[in-house]
Amino acid sequence: MNSIVTQRFINCHNKLRKELRVRSSRQFAMHLEYLPQSLSEILKNRRDVTIELLRKAVEVYKMNPVYLFTGEGPMFMKEEDHKNFRVLTIVTDAQNDERIVHVPIPAQAGYASESSDPVFVQELPTYTLPDYKYKVGTHRSFDVAGDSMEPTLFEGDKVVCSYLEPTLWETALKDSYVYVFVTKGDVLVKRVNNKIRDEKTITLISDNSYYEPYDAKISDVTEIWYVRAKISPFLPSPGNLKNVLKDEMDSLRNTIQNQSKIIENLYKTIESLVNK
Repeated sequence: MNSIVTQRFINCHNKLRKELRVRSSRQFAMHLEYLPQSLSEILKNRRDVTIELLRKAVEVYKMNPVYLFTGEGPMFMKEEDHKNFRVLTIVTDAQNDERIVHVPIPAQAGYASESSDPVFVQELPTYTLPDYKYKVGTHRSFDVAGDSMEPTLFEGDKVVCSYLEPTLWETALKDSYVYVFVTKGDVLVKRVNNKIRDEKTITLISDNSYYEPYDAKISDVTEIWYVRAKISPFLPSPGNLKNVLKDEMDSLRNTIQNQSKIIENLYKTIESLVNK
């Protein structure tokens, strides 16, 4: 019995035949540099499709790899999707289980420009989480930089994210949700207003009202990661936090008092010099 991926491959083949985009299964096989007899075995459910054949089908006929492997999205990619299609580098352990790649702040500038470099990605720290939802799909975590997402996220927090396939950006990018956007020069954590269908842009929104929303061209975005969880530094208990704040206020009060005395003495010195 063939796999579900093979069945989806057959569905794509049948759609190409129905729409007369290929004249015959033989022509289909020849364009993929594959033996027509072997393709016939696949179409008759006698063998599974190979990874190499899937790769060629994505390249030649623009079959959507997201549809092939997950069943989501359209069967075929649009021209612009295919043009920007690239393989996402993952890291696995000895049991071939995928690990979560972490992108710390010092590496984020490099990640923005070199995320397609397998060597760069494989040298980043990796880890696993016990929750089952992080065992399915590809996940990354990113350090939060700056204060633009306060009070939701603070500098030093880490966000754990799942990968959003580019062919799903137009339909699956949800307004007001938080995502990590990787552009050609930066890594940004923002809420979003999806305007891809009408304007080919997205509006990036900060939770800190000091920062104004702004539009970004979707063509400048190379990766989008849906934020599923955050990891925050441990804070003192409410009682201890109150004491910490009191100590900081006392220290600030003492500093102001000392500066006031210095300024007062300076005025007295100046006044004394003027009177002479």
